[in-house]
Amino acid sequence: MDIEQFREYCLCKKGVTEEFPFDEVTLVMKVMGKMFALTGLDSERFTVNLKCDPDYALELREQYEEIIPGWHMNKSHWNTVDFEGNLEQTLLRQLIDQSYDLVVKGLKKSVKAELDAL
Repeated sequence: MDIEQFREYCLCKKGVTEEFPFDEVTLVMKVMGKMFALTGLDSERFTVNLKCDPDYALELREQYEEIIPGWHMNKSHWNTVDFEGNLEQTLLRQLIDQSYDLVVKGLKKSVKAELDAL
C-alpha cells in the first residue's frame, strides 16, 4: 500500500478528514476531529502511526519486525507500521480499521451520533 492508497482508504471511512496540524509534512488522519493515523511525508520510508489495543500491540510487535512501538507516541497504545515492509495488504487495512474503530469507540455519545448521521 503506497501513500495514495493509504489516503484513499482512510478518506473513504465515515467522518474522516486529513489535516496538517503540526507542520506541512506530517499528514494526520482524523475521525470527527480525533487522530487515528499519522505519517511523515518527508520520511525515507513510508511508515504510519496507528492506534492499537495495548495487548494486541505487543503481540504484533513480537510477530512482525515491521511493527514497532509508536514513534513519538504513547508506546502502549500506538504502533509505527512500516508500509514498505513485507506485511500483507489485508493486515495493513485491518490495522487501519482497528485504529479508526478504537478512536470511534472513545468518542463522546453526541459525537458518535453525529458520525452515525453522516
